[in-house]
Amino acid sequence: MTKRYLPGTPHQLPRHRQPLSNYQGQHIRYQCQDGVATVSLNRPERKNPLTFDSYAELRDLFRAMGSADDVHAIVICGEGGNFCSGGDVHEIIGPLTQLDMPGLLAFTRMTGDVVKAMRACPQPIIAAIDGICAGAGAMLALASDMRFGTARSKTYFLFNKVGLAGCDMGACALLPRVIGQGRASELLYTGRGLGGEEGERWGFFNRLCVPDALLTDAQRSAQAMADGPTFANSMTKKMLQQEWVMSVDEAIEAEAQAQAICMMTNDFHRAYHAFVAKQQPVFKGD
Repeated sequence: MTKRYLPGTPHQLPRHRQPLSNYQGQHIRYQCQDGVATVSLNRPERKNPLTFDSYAELRDLFRAMGSADDVHAIVICGEGGNFCSGGDVHEIIGPLTQLDMPGLLAFTRMTGDVVKAMRACPQPIIAAIDGICAGAGAMLALASDMRFGTARSKTYFLFNKVGLAGCDMGACALLPRVIGQGRASELLYTGRGLGGEEGERWGFFNRLCVPDALLTDAQRSAQAMADGPTFANSMTKKMLQQEWVMSVDEAIEAEAQAQAICMMTNDFHRAYHAFVAKQQPVFKGD
């Protein structure tokens, strides 16, 4: 009889606004310093593949980020010279062949929920991508707000290589918005690798870094955002997401309302008084 499997169990993460600094990852590595959280995929001996449990933990962690008062920017990376090789062949792909339709749908919805959680997370996310970035790993990169790569980065949207459609975890919605419809079509139809330099030319990568400096560069950029007007940053992320489905007139009105809200913050007043005093503003996110 075909087995059903509800992948991923909810993790014990805070639901109310409180710090995440003491969170201990079960299937990933997590640290938070000076408002910058670093989420590391830490199975380097296998190029950091995802499992049912790590998918679920990422989903729950990014949901919890939304109410974490000590996280103002996020870096996601992989250990050991690679970002993420996608779903673990033995721990995910094999078991999926034994599932019935309800079990498969539970899995695909859960993986999509990781992307939803990252997009709904108010903090800006930078993906630091070295080496292999494939399948679901490529989607973690794509769901981030910015991507820093290296010349040796190799990104594969390889779903068709395993007999699946390219429309996985939101790829057909997100990838064309980042690199354009034609280029996205090429990658999703062929599954070919996108190298680091080509990825930067196409706009997939915001910048290329030296491998040894990649994580430091990503964390430094995240720190600059964490030190900025974090409420306003979260509003920017929200509007970047919402305006995908708005007309230009609707977007202009939505931005008028969003900016009026930001003008009510103390950070806006701090910036003005700092300018008058010829000083650098110290933002506090309120």
